[in-house]
Amino acid sequence: MLEAMEPRKSSNGAAKASNGAAKASNGAAKTVPVFNAQAFLDSAGVAKTVADYRRGETIFTQGDTCEHVMYIQAGGVKLSVLAKTGREAVVAMLGPGEFFGEGCLAGQPLRMGSATAITPSTILLVDKEAMVQLLHKQHAMSDRFISHMLARNIRIEEDLIDQLFNSSEKRLARALLLLARYGKQDKPARVVPQISQETLAEMIGTTRSRVNFFLNKFKKLGFIEYDGELPLKINSSLLSVVLHD
Repeated sequence: MLEAMEPRKSSNGAAKASNGAAKASNGAAKTVPVFNAQAFLDSAGVAKTVADYRRGETIFTQGDTCEHVMYIQAGGVKLSVLAKTGREAVVAMLGPGEFFGEGCLAGQPLRMGSATAITPSTILLVDKEAMVQLLHKQHAMSDRFISHMLARNIRIEEDLIDQLFNSSEKRLARALLLLARYGKQDKPARVVPQISQETLAEMIGTTRSRVNFFLNKFKKLGFIEYDGELPLKINSSLLSVVLHD
């Protein structure tokens, strides 16, 4: 998305709606019991592979054959798509307890994007046929997996609204809060994973120079602790940037 496409004043209503939806979804998320997918996989005796990836290592590449559903046991994963022009767009940043690569369950033959470890990560790989059988037999697992996918869909819709109606400053603040897992069931880490300013720019649809400008602005306002290099620490006061109209 071009940096010039800043929000119009007429979009304030939609932006407020997105803020309200985000706060509502955060509140709802706190009431949902923790989903321990690994425990389900272990108890069901499902064959799986555990793989460790270094920071920056590729988990799968766009165009690879879809053979597994993956679950993040530890670490973090970046999902991205590469255009024919060579431009890369970051579509999601995932953390522990999240699935990815589930497109194979819907008959997707090839990976639509790439997955890269953003920190040292441990990934569980479950064969797609085994996962289908598990979802048919284990209703509790099926219910939780559906809830996970619905939550992912809500997140994608919120990301789209964010891109359409919010300024690059607000988009960056929201991205940092999400990376620190603000509002999740577990305690926010405060420390944002060590990702580059270029990746942050790709996530929010702006330039690296704009990301650098706003990071320094947030630092001066006391919203983050930042010495010029990532990783950085966020303070809860950063939320005021997202909620401010």
